[in-house]
Amino acid sequence: MSLNSTPSGERVHISFFGLRNAGKSALINAVTGQELAVVSDVPGTTTDPVSKAMELLPLGPVMMTDTPGIDDFGGLGELRVKKTKQTLNRTDIAVLVTEREALAPDEEELIALFKAKGIPYITAHTKHDSGSPVPEREGEIWVSAKTGYNIGALKDMLGRMAPKDEDRPIIRDMLDKGDTVVLVVPIDASAPKGRLILPQQQTIRDILDVGAAAYVTRDDTLKDTLSSLKEPPRIVVTDSQAFRSVAADTPESVPLTSFSILLARHKGFLDTAVRGVTAIDRLKDGDTVLISEGCTHHRQCEDIGTVKIPNMLRKHTGKEFTVETSSGGGWPADLSKYAMVIHCGGCMLSPREMKYRMQCAVDAGIPFTNYGITLAYLTGVLRRSISPFPGLLEDYDRLLGK
Repeated sequence: MSLNSTPSGERVHISFFGLRNAGKSALINAVTGQELAVVSDVPGTTTDPVSKAMELLPLGPVMMTDTPGIDDFGGLGELRVKKTKQTLNRTDIAVLVTEREALAPDEEELIALFKAKGIPYITAHTKHDSGSPVPEREGEIWVSAKTGYNIGALKDMLGRMAPKDEDRPIIRDMLDKGDTVVLVVPIDASAPKGRLILPQQQTIRDILDVGAAAYVTRDDTLKDTLSSLKEPPRIVVTDSQAFRSVAADTPESVPLTSFSILLARHKGFLDTAVRGVTAIDRLKDGDTVLISEGCTHHRQCEDIGTVKIPNMLRKHTGKEFTVETSSGGGWPADLSKYAMVIHCGGCMLSPREMKYRMQCAVDAGIPFTNYGITLAYLTGVLRRSISPFPGLLEDYDRLLGK
């Protein structure tokens, strides 16, 4: 996968914060070498977080974000500040841009937020055009977007602070070189024309990285595909919406799971999702369920989040409850009214943001699960779909008292 096509959820997210007119936009343009943000002497020019996917050496693929001033005011200004703070949830490295030697209270608040969320940060003292001597303090740098002073040094600092590459496999750690994996991709009205969705692409790449072979088939041709193989595949991975038919067509001796379940494992919340799904059987009349997606897309008549899952939940439980939805960057600040949260796999969200959303629910005592686990549970194949992960299956059985 090229740097230009690296998914946003797999990039290092670097965000620039500060007061209005502190020079954030000019600095981010200097760092990127592009006119990413509009520069003006008028305070409050940046009205929404602006992000750009790019390559930044020595970091590689990054997502750079310019944010509105943290000191904005008025009704609209408060909304901008709220969006700025929400940006923290997907930030891997923060840059506090300031003109001041002694930080203002709003800037001190930002640093407190960085520390509370465990975000590494740099304080960049901007508009340093005079060339006069500057203090040497850990984590701080004096720069000038106008002259280019210390811009290279700032990039080097960002490179040193980048999160170390975590080994977050999707499936490759479950395979050996030469193994065969069958991937089931239904082609229906909801399938994007002419392409595979991101989790399917990522899974194929992970299989190829270990030297295994991927056979891609539709759900209605799975039987023929399996019978054509000389040996049974190491595992079958399906789109969660086809769980019922794929489970029926796949021999019990062949492990089975879904792209969504693999992605939850990749993002680090699979165990929480398995524990959370049992809350389905505790839903009551009048409850409210949040169904959330990390991306925005055109919703069709059989949309999984707004139609299929709610209908299956009501049929399974026999209860009448309210379903609320969120998508993209939208995420409720208060989850207390929800009986449970059902989230997508989070392929477009960074691991930091996905874990943040999960932790919000856990801290509020709200069960949290995802689409794949939910569909496996509602179709009666959850135990089978998590059996490739032995420790997880044991935990699930303990949860059920088995």
